[in-house]
Amino acid sequence: MTQQSLEPKTTAEDAGAGSRPSAGRSWLDRYFHISERGSTVAREVRGGVTTFMAMAYILLLNPLILSGKDVAGDMMGQKALITATAFAAALTTLLMGFVGKVPLALAAGLSVSGVISSQVAPQMTWPQAMGMCVMYGVVIMLLVVTGLREMIMNAIPLALKHGITMGIGLFIALIGLYKSGFVQVGKATPLTLGPAGELAGWPVLLFAGTLLLIFMLQARNTPGAILIGIITGTVVAMILNALDVINPKQWANGAPELHGSAVSTPDFSLFGHVEFGGWGKVGAMTVGMIVFTLVLAGFFDAMATIIGVGTEAKLADDKGRMPGLSKALFIDGAGGAIGGVAGGSGQTVFVESATGVGEGARTGLASAVTGLFFAACLFFTPLTAIVPQEVASAALVVIGAMMMMNARHVDWADRATAIPVFLTVVLMPFTYTITTGVAAGVISWVAIKIAQGKAREIGAFMWGLTVIFLVYFALNPIEGWLGVH
Repeated sequence: MTQQSLEPKTTAEDAGAGSRPSAGRSWLDRYFHISERGSTVAREVRGGVTTFMAMAYILLLNPLILSGKDVAGDMMGQKALITATAFAAALTTLLMGFVGKVPLALAAGLSVSGVISSQVAPQMTWPQAMGMCVMYGVVIMLLVVTGLREMIMNAIPLALKHGITMGIGLFIALIGLYKSGFVQVGKATPLTLGPAGELAGWPVLLFAGTLLLIFMLQARNTPGAILIGIITGTVVAMILNALDVINPKQWANGAPELHGSAVSTPDFSLFGHVEFGGWGKVGAMTVGMIVFTLVLAGFFDAMATIIGVGTEAKLADDKGRMPGLSKALFIDGAGGAIGGVAGGSGQTVFVESATGVGEGARTGLASAVTGLFFAACLFFTPLTAIVPQEVASAALVVIGAMMMMNARHVDWADRATAIPVFLTVVLMPFTYTITTGVAAGVISWVAIKIAQGKAREIGAFMWGLTVIFLVYFALNPIEGWLGVH
């Protein structure tokens, strides 16, 4: 779905199938338009809690993805990462609640964090990487203000959008399989099962058990399946560790045990560590491609998620227009910059917001409740740090599987569609870079259109992308030809 150029001229009072407002309403009801949207304070609170429970796993997964070393060999502390993740999620979700006034929650986008970890950090320091987040967030905000976001969304073929989502899903799943130790670098093959063709150690078996449990719960449509799976896996890990069944050295991030109090002060040591510049060794072309990749990673799902959840909440009309749409899109873009400044990667709207809507949430009060729960988590980082990396990795694989469900929207019988989508999907995990998959999909789509004699169907934006990506693939020989190093 795409943003419409004009928002409906409805007021908050008729922005939903609610009943007439009653006299003597509280300021809370008036501010969030609860009665007008057919909801109650109790429903909003319940919806906000449900949304938090459905997406609380991000407090574990985002620090896991960002746990590697940057180009200088530096790492960000786990406690500081948990604080940054919780703070950015709390702030952006509260903004969505009090300013956007819609039941949408935000947190660190796994696709954005994946790009930061795998493509940016190996070439830049962590402060520079967070500077990239700020830049991409500013770009998205400008796209919203100028209306270009709608034009870009319309220009990229729908099949490629689904392909990008699926490719990112496989990419995230591969990260989870690797972080868990289920897949490792082989001696005679690029990848292998475990260290030598077989699983080794209890922790990786616990990963497999947690993964199966989450899938089983999802098959039964159990609310909060991911969080339940993570909690269960962590409890089992703590029991095994207490019984000395597992050698503490086998755990990737240390034994799952609580050291000291469960409550602690937040660690804001990453806040404000943002750098712009110092990219001499990287080059302007690479910086441009990184920002472009981050925009792509945080761009496509957000609008569809906002409209999709808004429609389910009966806030959007049949053309996808809903009150406060521009504000919601702008806050989503601002999430990139906020996450970068906080040190926790770019924030984006989570589809798990639909779980709160399913519980009756219709207003921004639900988002305010979700945001307050994230804020409370700032003081319980020791509890979050107990979760083993192997257990948290299972959720990454689950998220990847969920993103692969977009395959049902692709016409695989049409080669003109299937080939670009295939290249987009497989090259992201196989090359460990999202940019390569997008580039291959765009170039192949344009090439096939030319071969079919349908060059007129290629819009100016797709032509421009093709030129950019051709330069991207040929950058090394071009630099050699120009004598640039």
